[in-house]
Amino acid sequence: MPAIRVIVHVILTAVGAGVCCACAVGPRWHAPMAPVDAGYAPAALPGTSASAPVHGGDAQRFISGRDVAFDWWELFQSPALNALVAQAFKANPTVTAAQAAVAEAEELVRAQRGFFFPTVAAGFQAERAKVAGNNTQSSSLGIQANGNNLGQPLQPAVPLYYTFFTSQLTVGFVPDVFGANRRQVESLAAQREAQRFALEATYVTLASNVVAAAIQEASVRAQLEATRQIIAADQESLRILREQFRLGFAMRIDVAIQEAALAQAETSLPPLQTQLEQTRDLLRALVGNLPNHDVSQTFDFASLQLPPDLPLSLPAKLIEQRPDVRAAEAQLHSANAQVGVAVAAMLPQFSITGTAGGAADQIPWLFRGGGPFWTITGGVNQPLFEGGTLLHTKRAADAALKQAAAQYQSTVIAAYQNVADTLHASLSDARELAGAVEAENASKVAYDLTRRQMEVGYVNSLALLSAEAIYDQALLARVQAQATRYGDTIALFQALGGGWWNRKELAAR
Repeated sequence: MPAIRVIVHVILTAVGAGVCCACAVGPRWHAPMAPVDAGYAPAALPGTSASAPVHGGDAQRFISGRDVAFDWWELFQSPALNALVAQAFKANPTVTAAQAAVAEAEELVRAQRGFFFPTVAAGFQAERAKVAGNNTQSSSLGIQANGNNLGQPLQPAVPLYYTFFTSQLTVGFVPDVFGANRRQVESLAAQREAQRFALEATYVTLASNVVAAAIQEASVRAQLEATRQIIAADQESLRILREQFRLGFAMRIDVAIQEAALAQAETSLPPLQTQLEQTRDLLRALVGNLPNHDVSQTFDFASLQLPPDLPLSLPAKLIEQRPDVRAAEAQLHSANAQVGVAVAAMLPQFSITGTAGGAADQIPWLFRGGGPFWTITGGVNQPLFEGGTLLHTKRAADAALKQAAAQYQSTVIAAYQNVADTLHASLSDARELAGAVEAENASKVAYDLTRRQMEVGYVNSLALLSAEAIYDQALLARVQAQATRYGDTIALFQALGGGWWNRKELAAR
């Protein structure tokens, strides 16, 4: 139809003009730069940690500038741990939720891009009507129709029946003259990026939680074993005292005190067993299992090797690697674009609409004779007064931008602090483990010597109890210090971003 061709030509001309002439109002986006002279400590930190003669006590070297692998947990050299992390990635619902959030954000971007194109709608309407015979507009007037039948024989009013069809095609377009839609698309695209980095943070956090739970299980098992050793030592001491009491070399109070010490040691077992079961529950939940669906993997310190070499990213690259910093940057980008959206809402809004169609009482005549019709309408609307709504919306967008900038800065500072805290903890906890091993060895020697002296009557049971208590505390402190060193390693990988940029699915895009 010539009319439709004319309308399409006008709309396409308007689209081209809108694309060529449109400008995006509002502040331009510039990605934040890395902090100048950023670092992890006022002075240079040691490149190697202390070592201790115990499993998990090896010295660790910090390799400056080394990239962080996504599968960093494989450095613990535990096939069972690798399998558990892989299972968690497949079955943990937080990953599915984060993936769905990214998909939702992507669809919102695509939906907003649709406003760059004209809208086309087709309509068809069929009408069947009965017009009253008394209607003065009817071609068959009754006796009550304004007296037009005066002098004629009285006849009943005859109604009029008719059918009417209308068919039309409507094309509308709103030129994005001031870039309101472009800035909205930009804002939504930034929100999509924030969700993408939230997904990467989900992977990193989930892997860290699985590894931490495995180390926690190893720690609890070691504490259980240490407690059983303490109980066995207490039982042996009680046996000796009872024998001495039988022979008259010890008093009943000495036996009672040792019985109390044994009972106290035995009461520490149930809380540790509860902690072990709760840790196992956590592992089941992390891999997407219910509590009654166990995982086959179990962990102890012997099955986990402490990575000897640790990456240490350059401070200038940290803001590129931390998913929380990248997400905060995306939120800042979104807020920046929303200022442009608010500014564009205060400027003239242009629109153009074309309609072509036909109307007739028979379908074949819709586009014949006098049936066809068309209209082309162009309009511009300039807001003049809306009660201050647009002004305050613009001011709110400016405030939101300032808030997002402050939150980004806070996130960056916290990221550097996190790495610094982890490095200081790694170095300090390595020294603590070395000291704990020395304390354990010394207290064990003192305890053994005190027990032998008690056997021959050189010291009483109170001296044995004191030596025994010191050894018990030193043994448990060493076990906990071992677990802390493993935990520090996890914390460092997570603080450096977890290597999400090396994830295979991401690299394959």
